[in-house]
Amino acid sequence: MKAKTQYYVVKEKAVPEVLLKVVEAKRLIESERVSTVQDAAEAVGISRSSFYKYKDDIFPFHENTKGKNITFIMQMDDEPGLLSEVLRVIAEYQANILTIHQTMPINGIASLTLSVDILPSTGDTMTMLSDLENLKGIHYLKILGRE
Repeated sequence: MKAKTQYYVVKEKAVPEVLLKVVEAKRLIESERVSTVQDAAEAVGISRSSFYKYKDDIFPFHENTKGKNITFIMQMDDEPGLLSEVLRVIAEYQANILTIHQTMPINGIASLTLSVDILPSTGDTMTMLSDLENLKGIHYLKILGRE
């Protein structure tokens, strides 16, 4: 019986250093700055065996997001115009909102759940999410899923 593969989205600060170095080694190889896996592994300070062990298990979130749907939840202040600001940021990145649900505010705070279609024309997804998270009045942003 084959085990079901599960995926997790974690912030960079929670990822072990060796995995981040594998990502960097993959970038070096893809950019053709190095010609061998050995050179890439040495450049980032990991063993070749570590590279091969993890190379198929980690990739930056922004890779492979085009043509995908992302669902995330945000906790936000109940302030006039804040929802419009959120929608403006998504529109600036040329992503398409599929679903939107905002809860009734309790103690001045509401939850907003959005499903967003990442189109080929959409800008950098991670920058968009970061811009949303950094809006004044946003308490946090959590990615719930990606299809």
